[in-house]
Amino acid sequence: MLRVVSLIASATEITCALGFEDALVGRSHECDYPPGVRNLPQLSRPAFPTGGTSGAIDLAVKDRLRRALSIYEVDAGRLAALAPDVILTQTQCEVCAVTPADVERAACDLAGKAVRIVALEPNRLGDVWEDVRTVAAALGASEAGERLVDRLRRRVLEIGARAASQPSRPSVAVIEWIDPLMAAGNWVPELVELAGGVNLVGEAGRHSPALTFEGLERLDPEVTIVSPCGFDLQRTRRELPALEAATEWHALRSVREGRVYLVDGNAYFHRPGPRLVESLEILAEILHPGMFHFGHEGTGWMRG
Repeated sequence: MLRVVSLIASATEITCALGFEDALVGRSHECDYPPGVRNLPQLSRPAFPTGGTSGAIDLAVKDRLRRALSIYEVDAGRLAALAPDVILTQTQCEVCAVTPADVERAACDLAGKAVRIVALEPNRLGDVWEDVRTVAAALGASEAGERLVDRLRRRVLEIGARAASQPSRPSVAVIEWIDPLMAAGNWVPELVELAGGVNLVGEAGRHSPALTFEGLERLDPEVTIVSPCGFDLQRTRRELPALEAATEWHALRSVREGRVYLVDGNAYFHRPGPRLVESLEILAEILHPGMFHFGHEGTGWMRG
């Protein structure tokens, strides 16, 4: 039977959506969906404390990068004991998840066993569909991959068509990190546009840009969405005072008019797998509540 280790949460979700959850034998520290994967052996962990504020996390990450140290550690002994046929990882962001270099160092103990290392690199929404195909091919299930891509794309196109019929398109800023302030890039600008909004900052296909409170005030979005990468709703709520401490924050139209929303960036927006469709649903609910009712409020998003 095929033995698969996934060291990136989005690839775990793709694997399960393709019907191969039973083939998974190991996971990363971030893999938590579907819930059953939490019972798998955990093979990675951050090499720095992650319980602090967004500012503290940023400093710890930058310190390790400055010293050319890995952001994550992989349990080489445990990986070797699992004897995987396929290891799924990523090259999109060395800060976000385990990289091929981390895997290759840990895979030294797998000498003598043919192991396929599959590295995903999603930068735009279309790349996510290609990643589904790539994982499917590695699992010997290319036809299942095409069917999954078709289902996901149909849902996206349906929402996009409905949103395009709306008479208004509110301007939107999506905040991906709080301290230092960063806007969301990669596939998020595409999702905003598909959901019927006008994305003000961050470019599709490019990494998240730095942002200042002065710059955010000049943009003055009608809607501000707070979506820190790796944070769930409760963690994001705890970080909100860092935004509220800035004088410019209170000058924003979205703040004055009560159109600030917190979203689960960990489960949805910054996890490039099948649930990006749910991320689009969340955006559509927020931007056009009279048109869209998917039921994500309270679990996927809340009012700020």
